[in-house]
Amino acid sequence: MPDGSEERNDSVGAWAKKYYLTSRALTEATLRPWGIGRTQWLVLWQLVHEGPTPQREMGRLLEVERATLSGIVSTLVRKRLVTQEADPRDQRQRILRITDVGKQLWDELPDPLAVAAEVAFSGIDSADLATARRVLQDATRRLNEHIG
Repeated sequence: MPDGSEERNDSVGAWAKKYYLTSRALTEATLRPWGIGRTQWLVLWQLVHEGPTPQREMGRLLEVERATLSGIVSTLVRKRLVTQEADPRDQRQRILRITDVGKQLWDELPDPLAVAAEVAFSGIDSADLATARRVLQDATRRLNEHIG
């Protein structure tokens, strides 16, 4: 008697998860030669594109726990890619800034998200991609509404 596991493994949700995990693995592999992890790259992206950012806000933007972000920031500071300074308005808060060394590394790094998108979606019809995006956006919205 079937237990339903085959249907669960072939569901939209299962495939969304498989895509996420596989694209994340490709992202990590793309960045590995530079000694940078995916979340470290996201911190650098934020600082390059949006400028100095409060560490607390960075945690919210990246949706990572404070302790996790603290370790990531410590590593980036140790590598001299980022500085962590006291916020002049609130000495308890820290502002993150990219350093010249960080900017130089950034200029060398490939965009791992673009690499993953090119590999995954090359040759796929734009209408199909729009449908997939819309379905996942709607499903995510509905789940968030249901959560409250």
